[in-house]
Amino acid sequence: MPELPPTSRGAATYQRILDAATEEFAEHGIAGARIERIVAAARTNKAQLYAYFGDKERLFDAIFLSSLERITNVVPIDADDLADWAVRLYDEYLRRPDLIRLATWTRLERRPDGHLVETREDYHDHKLTAIAEAQAAGRVRPGDPFDIMAMVIAMSMAWSPVSNVYAATGQEPDAVHERRRALLRDCVQRAAAADGAAPATTAGGGNASPA
Repeated sequence: MPELPPTSRGAATYQRILDAATEEFAEHGIAGARIERIVAAARTNKAQLYAYFGDKERLFDAIFLSSLERITNVVPIDADDLADWAVRLYDEYLRRPDLIRLATWTRLERRPDGHLVETREDYHDHKLTAIAEAQAAGRVRPGDPFDIMAMVIAMSMAWSPVSNVYAATGQEPDAVHERRRALLRDCVQRAAAADGAAPATTAGGGNASPA
């Protein structure tokens, strides 16, 4: 990310540009985004935007990397409960569908195959380490930690804006989201369980304790 301006006024303008650019890129992609719309929404001018970010490509880079950092910080992985992690990702995609759209535009316009993030070590290594440690302790099924991580993330995105079946919204009834959360939790538990079977649960959804 470009360095934050030292003054409060500059920092406020900087943040308005980020917010406006996030909406613009999420809706129109990199090629379709227009600097004119961004500066109008941010109540600033092109000269100020270019002074902070350089050009449209670098502005998108800043937005996209910020979105990845948000996911990492707001929804940290818990390798001992990958099902809960998947549900928390589902909820974050409901709150911030723009984050998924930014990733989709990156895939469409920049990286059509392979890893989505070139410097993926910065964003995935701690997740892979956590999964590998859970595998070594017998709490997660064997396999490539990257593949397990990718599977859980993909399952959490089943109803996200990139779904080719149905894109959920936060305006749907709570009961609908609870139904999906329960299904997602059960499916991830079964897929990631060390013995290939989901752990026993009580009627309330918690792990059953031995008698």
